Amino acid sequence: MSNLELSDQEIQRRETLTKLREHGIDPYPAALYPVQDKAKQIKDNFEEDKQVVIAGRLMRRKIQGKASFGDLQDDTGRIQVYFNRDEICPGEDKSMYNDVFKKLLDLGDFIGIKGTVFKTQVGEISVKVEEFTMLSKALRPLPLPKTDAEGKVHDAFTDPEMRYRQRYVDLVVNPQVKDVFVKRSKLFSAMRNYFNAAGYMEVETPVLQPIPGGAAARPFVTHHNALDIPLYMRIANELYLKRLIVGGFDGVYEFSKNFRNEGMDRTHNPEFTAMEIYVAYKDYNWMMEFTENLLEHCAMKVNGATTTTFAGKEIDFKAPYARVTMRQSIIDFTGFDIKGKSEDELRTAAKDMGIEVDDTMGKGKLIDEIFGEKCEGNYIQPTFIIDYPKEMSPLCKSHRDDPELTERFELMVCGKEIANAYSELNDPIDQRERFEEQVRLAQKGDDEATELIDQDFLRALEYGMPPTSGLGIGMDRLIMYLTDNEAIQEVLFFPQMKPENFGAKKGPELNENEQLIFDLLAKEQSMELNSLKEKTGLSNKQWDKGVKGLAKHGLTKVTKADDVLTIEIVG
Repeated sequence: MSNLELSDQEIQRRETLTKLREHGIDPYPAALYPVQDKAKQIKDNFEEDKQVVIAGRLMRRKIQGKASFGDLQDDTGRIQVYFNRDEICPGEDKSMYNDVFKKLLDLGDFIGIKGTVFKTQVGEISVKVEEFTMLSKALRPLPLPKTDAEGKVHDAFTDPEMRYRQRYVDLVVNPQVKDVFVKRSKLFSAMRNYFNAAGYMEVETPVLQPIPGGAAARPFVTHHNALDIPLYMRIANELYLKRLIVGGFDGVYEFSKNFRNEGMDRTHNPEFTAMEIYVAYKDYNWMMEFTENLLEHCAMKVNGATTTTFAGKEIDFKAPYARVTMRQSIIDFTGFDIKGKSEDELRTAAKDMGIEVDDTMGKGKLIDEIFGEKCEGNYIQPTFIIDYPKEMSPLCKSHRDDPELTERFELMVCGKEIANAYSELNDPIDQRERFEEQVRLAQKGDDEATELIDQDFLRALEYGMPPTSGLGIGMDRLIMYLTDNEAIQEVLFFPQMKPENFGAKKGPELNENEQLIFDLLAKEQSMELNSLKEKTGLSNKQWDKGVKGLAKHGLTKVTKADDVLTIEIVG
């Protein structure tokens, strides 16, 4: 990176880097630093004159002659540090304070400090610095917010795109962000401990799969060169976990990274984390009770209470939760009864409700659209929606009391689904027929249905799978609710973003005609001039101005060969 691309502060910090080395100080030393203490620990267990060794970022500095104050930030928080020239430099050489501390340290630098704990006259617990060590020089200035005399904050690092793209900066300057990810870690630990205490085993299943199965979603596709076959990033791990139940495990679970090649918004990221658990000899009634007790336990471990606030609404995860059939829910909110209705009747009803549908949708998709548009958003407190129509649940066991339904539930919270569970289908003949129906829907145009049947999974079922109940929970959405974050990007360290164009020069601003000519030319890179003009449909005057404008911007050039004029993109 040349100095022309650097800000004044970045240039100054690089000059400081050179001066540190001239003082014989390595700005990036290799040796370990013997950290023994943390900021929070020192403050929570105050002990006057205690010797401490801490390290972290210098986040504030107020120089007052031969005595200065600052803040050091480590992974537990901040603590005030006191620099005194004569304490740091007891001999005649005062350069460590006068030159290094005052002139060569910058905010954001990592330093190590050895010193003693004391309280200032106003009672603030602080560390008196006896020795400090340069550990890492920061070459970019942190976007630190400033507070004026009236308490108003200025220059806060709040732009969402910048925060998500530079999460490392976000975590440093917005300490509350770190709390979200601490709670996320607590959630995973709480759930994992709950399963382990119940005797279930954590397992791992493939991320690259020969057939995308276990959910209705568009997969990401890649290619394995050695085998010369397409592979799919997993959209769900369900079919592999059920293979393990066939193999003799009575309870298995996995926290899986799943990938769905679909839209991105405030509640969806193409890469997300799901938890799935399968327990033999259980049904969906057992799993409902298990789920509500699990989530009550997790809420307590994460927040110390079963209640949480999300989008201004108080949510209570204390068991038990209400149970409503899907049929009754649709009746409650639309007055329409889906029982016994044909595909055409459902499509007509959906259109009458103002729901956008098309001819590719089967009965299951139509019912799902009606429920999603008219019912789902009404459930704020945790509510089990139970007994889904068979067409909506190709991996679920038929209902014991009504063959048109399945033994399935989804848990709704704040108008969104956070859990999905079945009495798992273990009849291999029925399962094959359900898969074949999915193929029919895919051929009809349903882009979420799959044309590929997992023959190996059917073979596994033919060896026999015991009665089993399975549960899937969207971990990202659950932690959104537990931390009052309405955007999924807030609970992912590194959400998917459009790529940055590092080092790319910003192109000139083109007018409408220039952009039209350039876009058409970009497809071929080089074209016969008159041919391009015809494609643009511009008038002679518009064309002349547009071509001259592109040439003036240095984007194109015109050459002549054998009396033929050709225009091409430069560079």
